[in-house]
Amino acid sequence: MSETTVRRGIVELEAGEDPLPDGRIRAAGGGRERTEEHDSGVLKALLGLVEPDERGDPESPLRWTTKSLRHLADELTRQGHPVSAPTVGRLLRAAGFSLQANTKTLEGTQHPDRDAQFRYINDQVTDHQADIEPVISVDTKKREQLGRLPMAGREWRPTGEPIEVEDHHFFFSGPDVEQAIPYGVYDIARNTGWVNVGVDHDTAMFAVESIRRWWKARGSLDYPRATRLLITADAGGSNGYRYRVWKSELAVLAAETGLAITVCHFPPGTSKWNKIEHRLFSHITLNWRGRPLTSHEVVVKTIEATRTHTGLRVEAALDTGDYPTGVAISKERFDALPLRRHTTHGTWNYTLHPQPLSCSTEVVPVGEQDGPAGRRLAMLTQLADPRLTGLSSSELDQLSTTVAPAQAARAHQRYSEQRGGRARRATGKLRGSKPLFDDAARLLITLIYQRQVCSMNVLADLLEVTGVCIGDLVRETREVLEDHSHSPGIASVRFGAARDLLGFLETDLRPARSGIIETLSAPALTGMGRDELRKLTERLAARQAAHAERLAHQRRGGPRQPGARGGVFPQKISNNERVLLTVLYLRKLSTLDVLADALGDVTRSAVAAVVRETRPLFERDGCLLSPASIRYRTAAELLAAASAPSPAGTDTPTS
Repeated sequence: MSETTVRRGIVELEAGEDPLPDGRIRAAGGGRERTEEHDSGVLKALLGLVEPDERGDPESPLRWTTKSLRHLADELTRQGHPVSAPTVGRLLRAAGFSLQANTKTLEGTQHPDRDAQFRYINDQVTDHQADIEPVISVDTKKREQLGRLPMAGREWRPTGEPIEVEDHHFFFSGPDVEQAIPYGVYDIARNTGWVNVGVDHDTAMFAVESIRRWWKARGSLDYPRATRLLITADAGGSNGYRYRVWKSELAVLAAETGLAITVCHFPPGTSKWNKIEHRLFSHITLNWRGRPLTSHEVVVKTIEATRTHTGLRVEAALDTGDYPTGVAISKERFDALPLRRHTTHGTWNYTLHPQPLSCSTEVVPVGEQDGPAGRRLAMLTQLADPRLTGLSSSELDQLSTTVAPAQAARAHQRYSEQRGGRARRATGKLRGSKPLFDDAARLLITLIYQRQVCSMNVLADLLEVTGVCIGDLVRETREVLEDHSHSPGIASVRFGAARDLLGFLETDLRPARSGIIETLSAPALTGMGRDELRKLTERLAARQAAHAERLAHQRRGGPRQPGARGGVFPQKISNNERVLLTVLYLRKLSTLDVLADALGDVTRSAVAAVVRETRPLFERDGCLLSPASIRYRTAAELLAAASAPSPAGTDTPTS
């Protein structure tokens, strides 16, 4: 220190002045004045910058930027109040401000039955626990990619030895990347958890299989006398209340275990109220913080090691089963389930009984040993009927062998598009992903659809899959058939419902519309032989396809976008029916209303659109039809005339 300071200190001691209070090194009034003392406007300017946006100045330059101490200090300095960042922090703390994160309390639009549903769930839980019946909370935890990827959180390690992980995630993207899908089952009464770690897809079948595994491993041992099971779940995900497959698989589980399974869903937007979220999943996340999940074994072992001071114990198992997406349940099979909806919001609360509710009601079995996959395989065998495919068994096998390489190439192209480019590393999955349909089944389904045997919805009901699944595979396989110049032709029968198609396969019972078309194709009405009509239909088929694509182009306003479904939706009226209706109308046999009444399931406007679109194709082909000598006023007269013998000199088309 300086000599002057020492001299002044000696003078103070000799004068007998009192020493400074403890903690002070200067006399009162020492040091610089505080900023707010000589700049009375700095605090007001600062509060104007940091008060909530809805009350602050809408022109504030910090409205859309991070309000850090340095940003605030720079803006105050620009406004004529020079301050430092520490001074801004001191002023904010003195004014009652603090650093705060967002609080997740808003639940969006609340359902009007929200509180009532919470009370109902509480009553159901209380009732089951009073009878010592199991009550579980279920949900799927966020899926995790495996590899040396960064995980949130920190863990104690030797200084300077952090775990090295990848700096980017895109090296671990694509359909070949291993993943872990933890589905949790939390026993509310016993404070125990069971986690089924899947490797395929998070589907409704996977969710029910996880509950089945919990029951076999823990539930049946902890509750040997149980007759009921209560499941609380959120409203969406693989266990959502809208999914038929979820309820169908629970019905199978109820039949296997003999339990009456009751499900209560939390209202939409309230999934965080589900017990499993903060009683199980949060502790699992804390247990693997800062630890890369490099393998399924690491995931399983880390989950099993989760413990809490309140007594939580967790078991985990690896599930390597296949759970493909696209599986669906038909409405008829769903209506046959032993499901009883509760009087209180039956959409969210329902019970699946282990046996049919009424013995007098014929119920379609839901718990076959072979399951949906076996039923799907049996249905594919039936659909391979030559009357539907137009090919014998040997011809179908030969075609399947021919197009198989092209189908494999299409599959690789699809995977490349999903990845955004070529594969960045060799595939290393735990097991190969098994699709719903192999290449031969895809070819069979596409042939049946292209021959206009039935719509995609009918195929989806028969095979217990979604319509989107059928649409995607038809689009891809159709392109392969076009590359091989294979023309499947048009089938002689068309079915509008799954039961009609099954009846035809079992008893050769043809739909009424097929018989009507067969009747209307009589030479007495068309003025030409059936073979001649067939050749005309085949000759116009290419022009019909081109015309349909041109109309679709006009409706879209441009070319089809890459990856679009490609116009594979069914037509209400098939191509051969379009040609026949146009022939009958151009020959002036009847009006459009009579033709619509004769078919029975189409409107006059639909028939008019068919004639309007097909007539130009006749003109380009040079097919001129001579008018008939008789005009029929009703559909009955028209159909009766078709069965009458053809008079001599029947009109024939001229070209």
